[in-house]
Amino acid sequence: MHSPFSGRARNTRRGKGLFSLRILGPADHTEDRDSRRPRMQMTMQDYVRVLRRNLVLILSLLIIGLSAGIVVALNTETKYTTSTELFVSAQAGDGATTAELNLARGYAQQAVTSYVTLFSSAIVLQPVIDDLGLDTTVGALGSKVTATASTASTAITVTVTDHNPGQAARIANAIGESFTTVVAEELERPVDSGVSIVRIDTLEAAQVPVSPAAPNVRLIVILGALLGLAAGIGIAALRAVLDNRIRSIEDVENAIKVPILGGIALDPEARTQPLIIAASARNHRAEAFRSLRTNVKFLAIGGEPSAFVITSSGPGEGKSTTAANLAIAFADSGARVVLIDADLRLPRIADYFAIEGGVGLTEVLVGRVAASEALQRWGRGTLFVLPSGTVPPNPAELLGSAAMSDLISDLKTTFDIILIDSPPVGLVTDAAVLARRTEGAILVAAAGKTHASRLADAVTSIESIHAKVVGAVVTMLPTKGVDRTSYGVYGGYEATR
Repeated sequence: MHSPFSGRARNTRRGKGLFSLRILGPADHTEDRDSRRPRMQMTMQDYVRVLRRNLVLILSLLIIGLSAGIVVALNTETKYTTSTELFVSAQAGDGATTAELNLARGYAQQAVTSYVTLFSSAIVLQPVIDDLGLDTTVGALGSKVTATASTASTAITVTVTDHNPGQAARIANAIGESFTTVVAEELERPVDSGVSIVRIDTLEAAQVPVSPAAPNVRLIVILGALLGLAAGIGIAALRAVLDNRIRSIEDVENAIKVPILGGIALDPEARTQPLIIAASARNHRAEAFRSLRTNVKFLAIGGEPSAFVITSSGPGEGKSTTAANLAIAFADSGARVVLIDADLRLPRIADYFAIEGGVGLTEVLVGRVAASEALQRWGRGTLFVLPSGTVPPNPAELLGSAAMSDLISDLKTTFDIILIDSPPVGLVTDAAVLARRTEGAILVAAAGKTHASRLADAVTSIESIHAKVVGAVVTMLPTKGVDRTSYGVYGGYEATR
C-alpha cells in the first residue's frame, strides 16, 4: 500500500499565492453573512409557486365542490314564484276639496301598513283554501305567501311560492280577491251600509311563471366551485405554513445566514452511482461538484492546507456523496486530498470507493496503527481515503480526543485539503466537535427534505461551541416542476443531451 508520507519530503512553506480572489454571488465571503437579512415576507412568485405545487389538490377540491353544487341543485325542490299587485285607495267623494283628498291619501297609506299583516292570517287565507280546495292549513299556506308595501306608495305586492307554477298563480290571484272582499265587507264596511271608503284595485294579476325561481342551478354550481376552490387554496396555504422544508437555494438563504457554496441537481441514480465524477465526468452533477470545488478553494485562508467537516442536519441529505465527489474533484485538479470517514456510527465512504474499511480512523485514534498504514490511495491520482474502521462504542469521545486534533495537524503537513465526512449534526454532536478542530463545517441541505428549522438549529449547534459554518451546499435540487432552479434547469438540459 502506497503511503502518502513516504517519498520526497514535502515543503510546507506556502506563499500568499499569485491571485487574491473573492467569491462572488452565492459563495460570498463569510464576513458578509451577518449583514445579510433573510426575507421575512413571501413574494408573489412564492405564492404562485405554492399554488402550482398544490395544483392537483386545488383542482381536485374544485371538481369536488363543483360536483357537490350540481348534486345539491338536482336534489333541491323546484319552486315557482309569481306576484300580484294590489292598489289601495281611499275615496273622498265627488267635489272633495284638496285637503279632503290629501286626508284620504294619508289614510290609505296608513291602512296599507296594517293591511300587510293580513295576508298570512286566517281571515284572508281560509277562504282561499276553501275556494281552491287546497289540502293544507292556514299556517302552511301562510309560509308560502309574502306581502310587501313601500312607505311612499299605497301599492301592495303579494308573492306566492309553490312547486306547481299554475297553482302559485291561482293562489296569488285568489288571495288578492279574498283580501279585497275582507277589506270591503268586514274591515272597512260603513256603519250605514253604504259604499266602503277604501277601495282595492288589482294593478297586475299573477301570471303563471315559465321558469322556476329555485333552485338557481347556475348560482349553486358556481358557489360550490368557489367553495371547493377556496378550500383548496386554504389547504395549500396551510400546508405551506406548516411544511417548512427547503425547496430552493433561496429557502436556504432565508433559513441560515451562511454563504451558498453550490447546488447539486437531483439525480435518481445517485444511490446506485454515488461517485458521479468518476463514472461520468461530463455529467451535469459532475460539473456542479467542480463548481463547488472552486468555491471551497477560496475558503482556504492564504492558500494554506485546510480541513473541512462536511455534515448535514439529518440523515439522507447527501453529505457523504457530496464529500466523496468533492474529494475526487479536488484530486482531479492536482491537489493532494485526504477524505476521512468520521461517521463512526453509519460509515459509507468505504462502500462508495469499494475499498476495505475494516481498518481505519478508529484504529488510528486508539493507536493500533499509524495513519500512514491506514490511508488508502484511490486510483492513480492524489486522493487518499481514510475509512472509518471498526465502529467504536464511544465515537464522540474518539472524535473529540487530542489524537484527532493531532491527526488533522499531521495530515495538513502532507495534504492540501482534508475533507471529513461526519454524522448529521442534528442527531449527535460529533460534527460540531470536529468543526472546532478544522477551518469549519460545510452544511449540506437537501431540497424537499431538509426542514428550515432543523437547518437553523444545526447552525446554532455548531456555533454554540465556537465553531464555524463556512458555507452550505444544496443537494437534490429539482430538475423540473415549479421548484426547479438554474441548477436544475441546467441538469435537466444535460440529462436530455
